[in-house]
Amino acid sequence: MTATLAPPVRIGRGAVWALGLLALATGALESVVTPTLPLLQRELDMSPAEGALLSIVLLITGALITPVAGKFGDRYGGKRVLIRLMAVVATGGLVSALAPSLPVLLLGQVLQGAMVGALPLSFILVRKHLPAGDSKVAIGTVSGLFVGGGMAGTLSAGPVAEGLSRHWMFALPTIAVIGATVLVNRLMPHDPPGRSDDAGIDWAGLVLLSGTLVTLMLVLALAPDLASRQPLALGALVVVLAAFVTGWIAVERRAASPMVDLRMLARPAVWKSCVLTFVICVGTAVPVYLVPQLFAVPADAYGFGAGATEIGLFLLPGAVAASLAGPIGGIGARRFGSRAVVTAGIVIMVVGLISLAAVHTEVWHLVVGKMLIALANGLCVTAMVTRTATSVEQSDTGIATSLVLVTRVLGFAVGSQASGAILTAAIPAGSDVPAESAFVTGFVMAGVVTALALLVVRTMSKGVKE
Repeated sequence: MTATLAPPVRIGRGAVWALGLLALATGALESVVTPTLPLLQRELDMSPAEGALLSIVLLITGALITPVAGKFGDRYGGKRVLIRLMAVVATGGLVSALAPSLPVLLLGQVLQGAMVGALPLSFILVRKHLPAGDSKVAIGTVSGLFVGGGMAGTLSAGPVAEGLSRHWMFALPTIAVIGATVLVNRLMPHDPPGRSDDAGIDWAGLVLLSGTLVTLMLVLALAPDLASRQPLALGALVVVLAAFVTGWIAVERRAASPMVDLRMLARPAVWKSCVLTFVICVGTAVPVYLVPQLFAVPADAYGFGAGATEIGLFLLPGAVAASLAGPIGGIGARRFGSRAVVTAGIVIMVVGLISLAAVHTEVWHLVVGKMLIALANGLCVTAMVTRTATSVEQSDTGIATSLVLVTRVLGFAVGSQASGAILTAAIPAGSDVPAESAFVTGFVMAGVVTALALLVVRTMSKGVKE
C-alpha cells in the first residue's frame, strides 16, 4: 500500500539562488582546465596525447553520471542525491588541487565529472517546489548561472594559475562548491521520492555506454593522426564503436529499468531538443576553442600574441552575455514559446560565426563575435532544457533533461575535437602556427552546421509544451 505524500513545500528566492550559486561554482570548476592546459602540460611534463586525455576525461565521466543522477533523483529525491553528488565533486576538486602528478590529477577530474549531474537534479527540485510558470524562470536562472560560471572559470583560471599556482585554480572554485552545497542543504526542503519502483540499476547499460563514450572520444582525438598513418587502426576503432552502440541500444531496449529510456528519446519534444542541442553545441564549441587560439597567435603572424590574463579580459563580455542568456531565455520561453527563442538564438549565432570568418583583424572583432555566440548559445540551450523539462511528466524531469545535457557534452566534445583537427592539419612543416585559412574554415563550418538546425526548428510547435 502506497502512503499518501504531503504536497511539496514551496521554496523562496533564497533556495533558488542557492541552486544558482551552486551552478555558478560547478560551472567555474568545470572550466578551469581548458584555458590553462598549456601551463599544466608544462608543469606536469605531459605529452600532447596526455593533455588531450586530461581535457576530455571530465566530459566522459560527466556524460556517464548525468543520466544516473537524474534517474536516482527522480526515484529517491533530488536533494538527497544532489548533496551526495556534490560531496563527490568537492572531493574531486580537492584531489585536483593537491595533485602532484598527472595520474592523481586525472583521478580528481574523474570525480569532478559528477558535477554535470547537478543541473538535472536542480531542475527536479525546482519543478517539485514551484508552479509551472515560476519553474521556467528558475530553470533559466540556474542554467544561465552555470554558463556564466563556466565563463568565469575560463576568465580567472589563467590569472590565478600564473599569480598563485595551478593548485589554487582548482581550490578556489572547490571552496565555492562546498559553501553553495551547505546553503542548498540548509535552504532547500527535502523532496519526497517521485518513484516507488524497485527495479535495479542498469549496470550493463552503464558499462556499454561507458565503452561507447570512451571509444568515441578516442576516435575523435586520434582520427587526424591515424587516418594518414594507420587507417586500419582507425577502422578498428570505428568497428568497436559501432559494436558498443549496437550492444547498448539492444540492452536498453530490453532492460526493465534502463539507464537511458530510449522510449523517451522517441518523443518528438525530447529528440528534437537533443538534436538541436547537439548541433548548436557543436557550432558553439568551435569558436570556444578557436577564438582563444587566435588571440594567442603571435602578433608578427596574423594574431595578437595575448597571454592567459589578456585572453581572459577579452572574453569578459562573452561571460556577461552568457550569464544573462539563461534568465532571458527562460522568460522568453515562457512568453513567446521555445521555438521563437531557439530561432532567435540560432540566427544570432550564425551572424556571429560568419562575422568572425569574414573579419578578425582587430581584437574587438573577436570580442563582439564571441559575445554574440555566447549569448546565442545560452538562449538556445536554456530554451531546449526548459522545453524538455516542461514537456514530460514531473517524475520524468531528471531523465529527460539528462538526455539533453548529455547531448550538450557530446556536442562540445565533437566541436572541440573537430576544431583541433582543422588547426593541426593546417600547420605548415617546420612551423607551430596554423595557416590563417584554418580559422576561416572552422568558423564557416560552424556557421553552416548551426544554420542547419533551423530545419529542425521548423518542425517544433510554437509553444513550450507539445
